[in-house]
Amino acid sequence: MKVARLAVLGIAVVAGGGAAWLAGRSEPPPPPPSAPVATISTVDILVAKKDINIGQAVGADDMGWAAWPTESASPLFVHKSDRAGAITQLVGAIARVPIAAGEPVRESKLIKANGSGFMAAILPSGMRAVSTEISPETGAGGFILPNDRVDVLLTRRDKETERLTGIESVVAETLLTDVRVLAIDQNVEEKNGQRVVVGKTATLEVLPRQAEMLGIGRMQGTLSLALRSIADGTGRPPDSPLRDAGASNRVNMVRFGVSTTTNPK
Repeated sequence: MKVARLAVLGIAVVAGGGAAWLAGRSEPPPPPPSAPVATISTVDILVAKKDINIGQAVGADDMGWAAWPTESASPLFVHKSDRAGAITQLVGAIARVPIAAGEPVRESKLIKANGSGFMAAILPSGMRAVSTEISPETGAGGFILPNDRVDVLLTRRDKETERLTGIESVVAETLLTDVRVLAIDQNVEEKNGQRVVVGKTATLEVLPRQAEMLGIGRMQGTLSLALRSIADGTGRPPDSPLRDAGASNRVNMVRFGVSTTTNPK
């Protein structure tokens, strides 16, 4: 009886060891299937390889082709499939607006000068560039830079009021509003780390009739520039009337201690 029990126990031990040995040799279960990787369709478009400043003539090293998602590739972008030689064709064009590195290059942001000067190249069609004298007192202390928006103020003597009252009268009114500054003297861009330099002449982008108003205003009195906030959006169409005679601010000033020589009639 003992021999039979020992035989059964030995067989069980041998079977358990064999099962453990077979289990140790079995291959690990395969990993779970990975999720499929989504593929994004792309197209090659022309982008700026470095920052391009306003008025800068672009070179071949300033532009390059980059993959862009097809769904967000605007038809206004320059596609390599349509214009493989676009880089060579656009070399020498002048940037009308700043273009940041990595930004798609649109042809509307570039213009071929064709022998014209820088200012004529960046000036939009139908607009005029008019210069006016400024000083620290009339130019916001030198804080006005190209591409800023300003209001043009006219300060003049009101001779009709002086004739009627005998008191010196000064009229201050807004001649033009939301005008873009093209240049301050010859400084057409702000250099990193450069101090603000007070110029003597500001060049403004205006419509033809606004250029006439500036010419008349310069003869009537003193023109000043009021810097507008960058967050101040007017919502005004670019060709809408700019002068509001009813908004004129009339200020009467009396010189104390000096008698006036103007007598009412």
